[in-house]
Amino acid sequence: MSGRESEKKPENVAHGLKSAMHNEMASEEAKFTAARRLQGMSKDVPGMKEPGLGSTASHVMGGYKSTLKNPKVSEEAKHHAEEVLKDAYD
Repeated sequence: MSGRESEKKPENVAHGLKSAMHNEMASEEAKFTAARRLQGMSKDVPGMKEPGLGSTASHVMGGYKSTLKNPKVSEEAKHHAEEVLKDAYD
């Protein structure tokens, strides 16, 4: 880890992750990744509650589940959704 990375304040990182989760331009996968990282950081940020997967992450997971059953979605997209869901629940 570089010296610059070790200087990052957990509060600022958490703020950035929350912003990513609510950014309309961020992909669903990026939002999910941000939610998972934020969930893992709850012990590092003073005053931060232990989150479950928030509503944003729940919607993202629901989107991936819907992808699996949508006949208009490519097999490649279905495979990707399956991998994301598998990683999320392992």
